[in-house]
Amino acid sequence: MSENLELHQFQEGTQSNDKSNRWLERLKMRLNCPYLGIILATLSSLFFSLCSVIVKGLVDVNPMELASFRFVGVLLPTIPILIYTKQPVFPEGKRVILLLRCFMGTTGLMLSFYAFRHMPLADASVIIFSTPVFVAIFARVFLKEPCTLFNVVTINMTLLGVVLITRPPLIFGSAAPTLDSENEKYSDKTYDIWGPVAAISSTLFGANVYILLRALKNLHFSVIMTNFGAIALVYTFIVCVAIGAVCWPSCGRDRWLVVILGIFSFLGQILLTLSLQVEQAGPVAIARCADIVFAFVWQMMFFGETPTGYSLFGALMVVSSVILTALKKWAMTLPRESTLRKRLRVILLE
Repeated sequence: MSENLELHQFQEGTQSNDKSNRWLERLKMRLNCPYLGIILATLSSLFFSLCSVIVKGLVDVNPMELASFRFVGVLLPTIPILIYTKQPVFPEGKRVILLLRCFMGTTGLMLSFYAFRHMPLADASVIIFSTPVFVAIFARVFLKEPCTLFNVVTINMTLLGVVLITRPPLIFGSAAPTLDSENEKYSDKTYDIWGPVAAISSTLFGANVYILLRALKNLHFSVIMTNFGAIALVYTFIVCVAIGAVCWPSCGRDRWLVVILGIFSFLGQILLTLSLQVEQAGPVAIARCADIVFAFVWQMMFFGETPTGYSLFGALMVVSSVILTALKKWAMTLPRESTLRKRLRVILLE
């Protein structure tokens, strides 16, 4: 991976040198809080994890339809920002890449919503969150970037973690033993391969989004988010029509939760964007691991699903890979004479 590769999947194309982040720097100094970016990223993880809870909890609403409502929450607040900043809506020279980014991002999100519905919440979150590790594969294929020994190790750790979480019958047999008691909701069912398939596919689509957003890094974030929200809304609506899932959620609880889903999606994205304007991508990516912690908590609190020993160990493998990847990326941005960089030389293979 190159030294200047930002984790653009998390910031939706925001430029770190945008003048609009000066007020954040002043706020950071006034509050005397050097960890403001980390706090914002952690709050973002909280909102995103609650979105996953809503998706899993709304069993009477199709996941594809929930994706449509999610994109309404992304689109509506960004339109005024686009108008205020006077940005071009669909700039020439970037249209094909914008369309590809929208297709990849939308498909990945729909697949992730399907995975949340058909897998334990924490297991799906861990697999989907492993996206940064797989970027090395696509960066090698499409950008001709070197794939180092470090990348090989982290990729294999992630793959091992995913196998332990999904426990495919081909490897573990039809009745895989567990280190902890399996939740009755899943132990009494036949193995549902489509949940893990959707989660892994979502991860691969998400990894491609990294590559596409690198080509869009000079665009204002409102341009990318407006195109993403608008095109994704049309895309998901077509999918909903094709599968016969176009209907309003039931009155009362379901409709309120759909509205909250849109609000939480927007809040999570904005907080993450702001965190990357005041903090480097590496520490923010590490803070994003809080998403997995929240997922395990919500899984036990709201759905009574006790994670298995395999899931916990697999999650540890995946989280370790993501943290190591983020640490390496952060260390590569530090000056060579930096004491902290010298302490991390094992990761950098220097």
